[in-house]
Amino acid sequence: MKSNLFKFALIVLTVGILSACGAQPTEAPASAPTEASVPATQAPTNPPADTVAPTDTTAAQPTEAPATESAAPAGATVSFATDIGPLLSNRCGSCHGDSRKREGLSVTTYADLMKGSDNGPVIMPGNSDSSLLVDLVASQEMPKQGPKLTPSEVQLLVDWVNQGALDN
Repeated sequence: MKSNLFKFALIVLTVGILSACGAQPTEAPASAPTEASVPATQAPTNPPADTVAPTDTTAAQPTEAPATESAAPAGATVSFATDIGPLLSNRCGSCHGDSRKREGLSVTTYADLMKGSDNGPVIMPGNSDSSLLVDLVASQEMPKQGPKLTPSEVQLLVDWVNQGALDN
């Protein structure tokens, strides 16, 4: 009888713990400071990003981005040497690098990239809409292995191509 009582108590305790772990708080803890309790000299000018509710919950999707992700500010020149080369090397180099050139494409150097692939040019300077490489990464067809490029990284590539795909 004690054994059954112990098993029952253990099951109730386990269910209680599991249900408590799954519960999500709907309000901020009582100890969290509010804007009214913060002196005016310390009041934030903008609310923290994690407290702003999305306006369209159907479009809100979690995104995964590397900590080193960067996009060029509007009007800034994108550099092959500092922006595009490292991005392509990190995301595309395992299949299109020195030791392996799938479809004849290497992204190791600017000259290799501009040679294109067995299928022809992959970059059309000044025209990202006609650039095969931009199309493949924007549509998420490439890279086939590893993480896909983030929207900011795709935009960086688009900006570079539209700026003339310079070797800078």
